[in-house]
Amino acid sequence: MTANTQVLLASSPEGMPSPDNFTIHHAAMPVAGAGQVLCETLYLSLDPYMRSQIAGRHISGSVQPGDLMRGEVVSRVVSSDVEDFKPGDLVRCFAGWQAYSVQAPEALQKLPDSNDPSLYLSTLGMPGLTAYAGLIWQAQPKAGDVVVIPAATGGVGSVAGQLAKIYGCRVIGIAGGKDKCEKAVNELGYDACIDRKNEDVAEQLDRLCPDGVNIYFDLVGGELLNTVSKRLAIGARVVLCGIMSDLNNSDRACGPYPAVWIQARATVYGLVVYDFDSRRNEFIEACLPYIEAGTLKPSVDTYQGLATAPDAFCKLMRGENNGKVIIKA
Repeated sequence: MTANTQVLLASSPEGMPSPDNFTIHHAAMPVAGAGQVLCETLYLSLDPYMRSQIAGRHISGSVQPGDLMRGEVVSRVVSSDVEDFKPGDLVRCFAGWQAYSVQAPEALQKLPDSNDPSLYLSTLGMPGLTAYAGLIWQAQPKAGDVVVIPAATGGVGSVAGQLAKIYGCRVIGIAGGKDKCEKAVNELGYDACIDRKNEDVAEQLDRLCPDGVNIYFDLVGGELLNTVSKRLAIGARVVLCGIMSDLNNSDRACGPYPAVWIQARATVYGLVVYDFDSRRNEFIEACLPYIEAGTLKPSVDTYQGLATAPDAFCKLMRGENNGKVIIKA
């Protein structure tokens, strides 16, 4: 009988995780019971929020040593006695880091056939929905707005940056390293990108945004949030979406002094993507034409095989990814 490859958390990391914090386990093949669906994982999404789950401080719950790592996947139905799901159907669910899973039908979302099902974990998945909800539904960009996006080539940032350009904004990225900055400008269409590793971010923001920042889509928190908040234009919108700079730290960075937001008459949004899940189809219908037209390009790092997930996740946590990280199982 085929074994079910799983990735478990072996130990809780102190600071930056390493592949040694994970272990590969070969479990018995799961069997679907009455009213259940057996699914085979095709693609697994790796996301920064998983670091918070490991630390026991994420809204979705915690992962303890010995537990299966959690995560969203695109799967294909293997067997089912549920009328709505037939063998061969593509589905999206939270099956975790494993090759096979048994799911209740209410935990599955059926997907249309696609030449690239991984899109439903990247540009048309949770990262894309996050970008769309934060930028379009919350910040409501207008043509001519100056939009600043850190982690500019990552899963969320790459979509947000391209959407801002589609809406006629001037878009400034911030990324770690020359290669990422070149990708942001040459492939994703950013007007400019600041290399946070080799340039003075404050000086470059003053040069590139002399009249201030209208929208800041924050994905990292920390000192960068302070730096940009001091340069907001009147009526700015700040979307607080991620804390990448703090995920591997036990201590939390201090936020901006409230006066910088008050002075700018800024509107500050806290973004939790789960609040917008009911509007997922609306988002897909809006963005699919952009993808088909080539104005919204997927930015993806793909790894082969579940055994590569620990190393790929650690690279993501070190900021070494160059797009949305996906495991092709």
